Amino acid sequence: PAPGMESLPEAVLIRILAALPAVELVLVCRLVCCQWKNLVDGAALWILKCQQEGLTRAEADADNWQNFYFLSKRRKNLIKNPCGEEDLEHWGEVENGGDGWKIEELPGDFGKEFPSEEVHKYFVTSYEWCRKAQLIDLRAEGYWEELMDTTQPKIMVRDWYAGRSDAGCLYELCVKLLSENEDVLAEYKSETITIPEDNDASWTEISHTFSSYGPGVRFVRFEHGGQDTLFWKGWYGVRVTNSSVTVEP
Repeated sequence: PAPGMESLPEAVLIRILAALPAVELVLVCRLVCCQWKNLVDGAALWILKCQQEGLTRAEADADNWQNFYFLSKRRKNLIKNPCGEEDLEHWGEVENGGDGWKIEELPGDFGKEFPSEEVHKYFVTSYEWCRKAQLIDLRAEGYWEELMDTTQPKIMVRDWYAGRSDAGCLYELCVKLLSENEDVLAEYKSETITIPEDNDASWTEISHTFSSYGPGVRFVRFEHGGQDTLFWKGWYGVRVTNSSVTVEP
């Protein structure tokens, strides 16, 4: 009989397998035989796939190249409608204090352009507290339970806020990591940030990274909001945009 693939040098077999889709490697090829299982579970195959697709990381961080590959391919902003392009779509538990939330075009009255040209709109609050939230289902976004429980990849949270140069305002951010039953497993809550009335209207980024948060995380709840400090009718409160939650490789 003609020699089969099992007779190929391992380096050649790795190159052949690396040409296949990652999901097929894990769900199909891994079950063919012990040799293929060991190759799919090993680092060399995934290092090659990362190199072929331009995914780089420091060797010192290379604990699990397979997880790194899948996390890199899935990496995206899990917040939907972060800049108000779809009005308040995807934002729940909305608290509309005063005249409620409003979406405006950048830079807005007494405002400044955003640091990124890709952002064109922002949400703005009123003279009483306005809050809005999103609940992110990690499994629905492709982050399986074993990955979240064992690898516990870092969860990076970012938000941007600004005031008007003619009005003072308040801003708050609160992000929670929740279990299957929505019990709080980890939480980040900013202080109540006060922007004075004579501010320069520049945009400020706030960020937090969750790590080593323990097993059981299934949801991320992101909430932010604010109000003005002058209690003027209309929309003189804090402006927010470009919110993001990412699971980092």
